[in-house]
Parts: sequence; structure tokens; C-alpha cells
Amino acid sequence: MQHVDQLTDADIARILGDTKVIALVGASPKPERPSHQVGKFLAARGYKVIPVNPGQAGKELFGQTCVATLADISEPVDMVDIFRKPEVTGQVVDDALHELQGLKYIWMQLDIVNEKAAALARAQGAEVVMDRCPAIEIPRLGL
Repeated sequence: MQHVDQLTDADIARILGDTKVIALVGASPKPERPSHQVGKFLAARGYKVIPVNPGQAGKELFGQTCVATLADISEPVDMVDIFRKPEVTGQVVDDALHELQGLKYIWMQLDIVNEKAAALARAQGAEVVMDRCPAIEIPRLGL
């Protein structure tokens, strides 16, 4: 399968191995939603997953307190994992780059491709993964 991000398996393994704290944008409390399943999977794998969803702020998800926006996160974040429609991904990336100092990785979920946002993130020193899911990549790569 050809990915638009042009990352190799070694790149993906390095990114996932280097990441400790993930801000999951679009986190859902509904167990049937992919964002809930992936957040739960990542938390079970030892990642600190900070859920971001204005409608769930203050509630607990994945063992962490949900925040309304990326600006509400007061600790270093390695990766932002985006579960939002492609048309709002650009705004999420803008917010992430602006609010999260030292952010290393932007991860856009399956079917999310935003080249303009990716170019902006890369220009500011973040690596970008597009149209992939960490809950698929981790088992596939045996991580």
C-alpha cells in the first residue's frame, strides 16, 4: 500500500518508539468509535494518551482527564493524533504547532490527508504521518 507520507516501516517504528505522550484530538467516550478504540489501545501499550474533546472536558478517558483544547495541555506532548475530518485538520495542526512547544510528530488517522497542513508542520520541524493508524501499525510492525 502506498502512503502519501513516504515514511518507511523503520521511520514509523522510530516515531512510535520515541513517542511517550500523545494528545488525541477528537477523542470519543463511545466504545464503538475508532478514536476510543485507538486511545484505549495506545494507553494499554503504555503511552500517556491525553484526550482532547471540548464536549468531554473534565471527564476521564484512557486514564487521563479530557481537555477542551490543545492549549489546555500543560505538559510536553510528543505526538498529536488527529481524529477529525480532513477539512478541519489544518486548524488542528496550526493549533498544535502554536500551543505545544517541542511537538515532534503530527499523526493524521486513516483517510486523513492534508498536504498543506503537513507542509506547515514539516516547515516547523515536526514529522508528519498521514492516512495511517497507530493501532494498525504497532501490531503490523511487531512493536
